[in-house]
Amino acid sequence: MNTTTLTSGAVRERLHTLVVIDVRTPAEYAGGHLPGAHNIPLDDLEHALPTLREVADRSDLLVVCASGARSQNASVTLSRNGIPAAGLEGGTAAWVAAGGDLHRPVATAAPKWAMDRQVRLTAGSVVLLGLLLGLVIHPAFQLLSAGIAAGLVYSAVSDSCAMATLLGKLPYNRTDLNTTLAALRNN
Repeated sequence: MNTTTLTSGAVRERLHTLVVIDVRTPAEYAGGHLPGAHNIPLDDLEHALPTLREVADRSDLLVVCASGARSQNASVTLSRNGIPAAGLEGGTAAWVAAGGDLHRPVATAAPKWAMDRQVRLTAGSVVLLGLLLGLVIHPAFQLLSAGIAAGLVYSAVSDSCAMATLLGKLPYNRTDLNTTLAALRNN
């Protein structure tokens, strides 16, 4: 399924006319996002389809993520549901490289760690735990470390991350979707 992508330059020219949907995790979004972007994580996109359909009837949608991979997935989902949307070529990384500004909201709570940092902490902790238990209790616990290593290899090859998906379901990694959808309806 073909989806449209816009360069950072094209987005800069049209940003005032676009409704920007950032499909990254809340922590990534809080770390810096395109001005005016609304956070609807990719995992919540299906729940937001009715509102996004309404918004797309009034304005052009731009879907954004870190590198363009998740926004491509989001654009396919939207297109499959009859909702036209473009993606930002190269994501926020390309936006910043082209000199675009990122909005960083004032922190009102403890700062959230980016998802990749959470994955590194969790994976590293489980690997160390497996090695330690393998030395102290039984060598079979080293299989835990091997399992994490295999998961990391699969993650790199498939460009997906089951651990990030699981961590994304934790309460501190969730966004208040109802508030975001209400803001979009009133936009």
